[in-house]
Formats: sequence, structure tokens, C-alpha cells
Amino acid sequence: MKQIRLLCLLLFSCSGVLAQGREPAHVIIIMADQLRVDALGDLTPNINSLRNGGVSFNSTYCPSPICVPSRASFFTGLYPNRTGSIINGWEESDKSSSVVTPGIPNLFTLMEEKWDSWHVGKQHFFTSEKIDEDPDSKTRWITQEDYSAWVKQRGAKKPGGSVFRAMVPEMVSGRHTHTRTYSIPVVGLYKDGVENFLDHYIANESVAAIMKRDRKKPFLLNAMFLAPHPPIHIPDPYFSMIDAEKVMLPENVGKWYGGQSPLQLYNLPGFLGTRYTREEWRAVWAKYLGLVKLLDDEVGRILAALKEEGMYESSLIVFTADHGEMLGSHSLWQKMCMYEESSRVPLIIKFPAGVNVAAKEIDTPVSLVDVLPTLLEYNKMMVPANLDGKSLLPMVFSNDNQRRQPVFIQYDGNGSLGNFQRCLVSGEYKLIVDIFKDETFLELYHLEEDPLETVNLAFRKEHRDRTLALLSALKDIMAKSGDRLTLPADLYTVFLKQYQNIVQK
Repeated sequence: MKQIRLLCLLLFSCSGVLAQGREPAHVIIIMADQLRVDALGDLTPNINSLRNGGVSFNSTYCPSPICVPSRASFFTGLYPNRTGSIINGWEESDKSSSVVTPGIPNLFTLMEEKWDSWHVGKQHFFTSEKIDEDPDSKTRWITQEDYSAWVKQRGAKKPGGSVFRAMVPEMVSGRHTHTRTYSIPVVGLYKDGVENFLDHYIANESVAAIMKRDRKKPFLLNAMFLAPHPPIHIPDPYFSMIDAEKVMLPENVGKWYGGQSPLQLYNLPGFLGTRYTREEWRAVWAKYLGLVKLLDDEVGRILAALKEEGMYESSLIVFTADHGEMLGSHSLWQKMCMYEESSRVPLIIKFPAGVNVAAKEIDTPVSLVDVLPTLLEYNKMMVPANLDGKSLLPMVFSNDNQRRQPVFIQYDGNGSLGNFQRCLVSGEYKLIVDIFKDETFLELYHLEEDPLETVNLAFRKEHRDRTLALLSALKDIMAKSGDRLTLPADLYTVFLKQYQNIVQK
């Protein structure tokens, strides 16, 4: 840890840190968990206010559609292959594949020397040094463990329980199957009230951090909410707020398309999601949206505190999510796949007042790995040369929306190593490679013409050259990032031969 801190000091000393005539910004990062982009709208006026006054990146993708690897990449600016954190790591034998390799600088170690740094909420940034337990850390850590002790002391219970979970098969180390329980789309009323709910606690502690901050330093807050991640066990008035009959479901909810990978049935999203009907999903959507409204209200409390303290105008505020939620789209549940509902996330950046940038939307595909270099460059800190992420500032300030490098996404399993997926988003096209044991399935979608990803173009002769070109580009990124997987040269030919009887609908 001390070596990392020395490296961070070196980076600061080389950079000069601040631009002439500009003070360092307060940096406020607000991250939701498992938030669908299309859930933002009428129910989220506080989040909308950031969009209305900031820059919205409409085609932002997570580096991996599960919590731990996505957050590791967010905080380091590196793809999961580069961080070493590629799964959640609940299984002891594979846990080493969930932690960030020692010696990699991250947002906290880079900024906590100059910023008064606070982390409040979900702590799924796993490092080999156990950053949140490091006595040398200058970040103040308030986590879910603190909430557990707090809510117990109040004589209340945490949300969730066995009724919200079910047993599923899971591969371990890519070799054998065991069982584990995971969240299912069951909803329930949390009877201990909003005042004892985890996300309310996170907002409380975030507001307290704002009030207790070191006023001699710029302020860094990472407010990591759990909502709207399951269990969908939520308090009133949010539980009863949304009428299920009035919920307008996306067209792909409760539908399995002929061209989607059958290998998804070996993974949690398909194993659980395919047993629910479209109408059953409608009832789940109503409660999920209630949880989204709760999230927005808690975000509003943080924004109000910033305004009350006179900090809002001088803050750079980032709102995003670690990944999305299928919520019945493609008949799938949770995340852990490459479809838009799972892999695309909101990314809104509100810049400090006085910065010459108008509110706007940018449609060029970007990744969450781009956030760290953006924050470093804005605050005139040296950006490590080896990052996979690229600063978004040229797109913001110069309208430089020329095609950037393709966005890479990977999935290596949830609690352990087993199911594998690789994805490349290049311009308007997305290529998905789904792997389970010795089988590989390909999907190609034109995102502009087919945003719900209903027609797999990989089966069509006129898209053969495009599929092969994207496969080649994907292989190159995988190799450069040190991927454990290697895609065979004859992959496309074998795929067409094995799955030629798939019928497109």
C-alpha cells in the first residue's frame, strides 16, 4: 500500500495538480446498482436535473455486467483482464479472481492525498490490500457492514431474506457444478420503514459527510447506493406507488428471440428468467420502478445538501450505475449478459459553474473505464499512460465525437469462473460471443435500427464480412488485455454449421 501511495505522490508532483486560475473541483460520484437506463424519466426528477444541467453520455457501457469487476474497472480505468478482478468471487476456490492486482493505482489512492475522501455505501471494490481496512488509507469508509450494525442496534431488520432467493446451478473453476442461492424476481413490503432502509442510511451518511468534511480541502464523495438492486423488498410509500396496470413494458419483456444464445439457459439470467410470463414481469416492474423512485429521492437529498452548503455550483458531479438489469427483457433476469438492458448504463457529468460547456447529449459509445481519466484530466492530474480508459473531455469541450476505439465488455462468471462472454461495441454494431464449456454462440446487432436486439444478424450472409471484422477486432483487444480466453480461427464457420437450424423470428 505504501508503494502505491508513493506512486500517487509522484503522479501529483509531476502534474502540478491545478490549472492556473482554477481551483480543484469537489468531486461527487453517485453510483446506483443494477439500474436500467430506460428507468430514468418521470420518476427521477433529481437525476434529470443533473442531465438538464450536464453532459449525458447516452451509449455508456459497463466493463463487465456484474458488481465487483465493473467497480474495479471504474475505479482504476482498466478493463477487468487488466485489473485481475473478473468475477464477484463468492466461491472460495475462485475468490482470487475477484481482487485487483497489487500495485494498481485507483481513484482513492490517486485523490485522497489532496481531497477529503469519503466512501459511503456499497463496498464492492475488492483489492488484495483490502483498501477499506488499510490503516494507511486517508479515505473514510462507511459501508454496508456499518449499516448492518446500525440497523440491528435500532431493533430493525435488513431488507431481504430467504423468500427473495432461490437455488441455481453454478460452474466452479470452469470444471464442475455446484448450487448457490441468488436473488429472484419476488417482491415484498419492507415493514421497518424508509427510515431503516439501506439506501436512506446511505443518503443520511452522505449528507453527514458533506457537513463534517474538511473545509480546507476539496471534497471527494463516493455515494454507492444499492438501489434498485434486488431484493425488491421495499418500504411504503414506494412499494404501493406504481400501478402495475399502467406500466408500459418494453416490447422485448417476456420474449425469447430465435437468434439469441441458447447458452444463456446455463447462466443465471436464463435459468431463472424464462419461467416468468410477460404479465408476471409487469408486477415486478411496478415495484422495481418504485425502488427507482426511492433512489431518486435519496439522490435529491444529497444534491440538496450540496446546495445548502454552497457546494453544488463548484462540484463536478457524476451519476452512473455499475451495470443494468434485464428485468424480463429477452426473458432474462438480473444482469450477467451483454444485451443493452444489462450492459448499458447511465452516465451524466455535471461540471462546475463557470465551465464553458452547455448541457448536451453524446451518443458515441464510451465505457465506465473512461471516467477516471476524465476526472484526473479535469483536475490537471497526470493520467497514467497505461489506462484502457480515455478522457471524455475532448468530446465535452471540443465536440470531438469522432469514432473512438471500440468498447470492450467481458463476463467470466458470477460467484465463480464458469460462463464466459465477450462483447465489442463498435459504432452502431454490437458483437456478442457467448461461451459455455465447448460451445460458442455469436450474436450481431445493429443498435440503431434494432435497439431491442431482436434480430441476430450473424446468421445473415450479407453481414459475414462485418461479423468477421468485428471478431478480428475483438480478438485483438482480448490479446492486448491479457485475456485468459482465445477464440479459435474457425469460430464463425463452426458457429454457422452448428446452429444453422436456428429460426429467426
